[in-house]
Amino acid sequence: MARICDVCGKRPGFGHNVSHANNKTNRRWYPNLQTVRVLVEGRPRRIRACTQCLKSNRVQKAPA
Repeated sequence: MARICDVCGKRPGFGHNVSHANNKTNRRWYPNLQTVRVLVEGRPRRIRACTQCLKSNRVQKAPA
């Protein structure tokens, strides 16, 4: 399953691990995704949203 935020579309970032000998190997930074129940068109649904979307109230959580 792709590690993509369903709200903002945030994806993994790419870069390098750099050792003390300056060897570079590929690495990825993953977004902090959480599975949450939200209201989509008035019905509860499970989506994967990043924590920035949850903190900024871009999603409306479904009542428990």
